[in-house]
Amino acid sequence: MPAFRLAAALAIALTATVPAMALDLTQMTDAERAAFRAEVRAYLLENPEVLSEAIDVLNQRQAATEAQNDVALVQAHAADLFNDPASWVGGNPNGDITVVEFTDYRCGYCRKAYDEVAELVQSDGNIRFIVKEFPILGEASLTSARFAVAVRQSAGDAAYVKAHDALIALRGDPTPETLGRLASDLGLDAPAILAAMDSPEVSAVIAANHDLGNRLQISGTPTFVIDGTMVRGYVPLDGMREIVRQQRAG
Repeated sequence: MPAFRLAAALAIALTATVPAMALDLTQMTDAERAAFRAEVRAYLLENPEVLSEAIDVLNQRQAATEAQNDVALVQAHAADLFNDPASWVGGNPNGDITVVEFTDYRCGYCRKAYDEVAELVQSDGNIRFIVKEFPILGEASLTSARFAVAVRQSAGDAAYVKAHDALIALRGDPTPETLGRLASDLGLDAPAILAAMDSPEVSAVIAANHDLGNRLQISGTPTFVIDGTMVRGYVPLDGMREIVRQQRAG
């Protein structure tokens, strides 16, 4: 356990087991301080479960603080999250719950979540779903995201959905040859799409998503914003449904 977490847990444990005044070691003599430390050590050795309980309390407090911070972040950046015309919107456009996913095509957990998110949106029927291209896992991730954004800007939402699906399933490297074949398979002008990938318009979308992610303190994918809360990491389908239920319940 890191030293700072152990110290924090000890502070919680001591607060629960000794009077507050006794914790002011600066008011004790050296002898009193030594006796106090010996007593605390003896107590913890005799009752080690107290430290475990204190660590649990510390974890709960930190989780609650982080959740509150995430709620504040979502509220502060709601416009960029929920009303960004540069991001694709699917599901029910008039849904009572909005789910935003920050995704990276090379992310294993994004791929794992893909079918479950699709099932969540389809089976619920009242979820507005937004995808934020958020490439953070290297050059292949960036290339894939550029291709997806270029497809949407050049050919529209229907083509974007097909490209998005194909990129999630792609296991090889997104080379120009591979992406050119993919564009052709989608009935698109492959040379035009490949040329558009490095355009300022495509770069602006990805840069804006990265900036938003930084402001939201997002460091991994997938990250979801489900109406008023943030979910950092993969959550199984049943867990996502429960979060949606909680958001609806207010």
